[in-house]
Amino acid sequence: MTDFKVFYDEREDILYLTREGLEEEVVELSPGINAELDIEGNLIGVKIFNASHLLKDVVKLIENKLQTA
Repeated sequence: MTDFKVFYDEREDILYLTREGLEEEVVELSPGINAELDIEGNLIGVKIFNASHLLKDVVKLIENKLQTA
């Protein structure tokens, strides 16, 4: 996953993890989380909708770790 780039659209609250490739299919992994696949079924992207809400517990954990470091 080192070739993935991360983008965040603050206005839409969408977190994108993406790499080069042409999207052939989108699979909903769970509500608000989609995987984008190329023609060979390789993962080329992940879209997380309402990212600030879905990831708020993760962000809190990271903040706590940084404060205790």
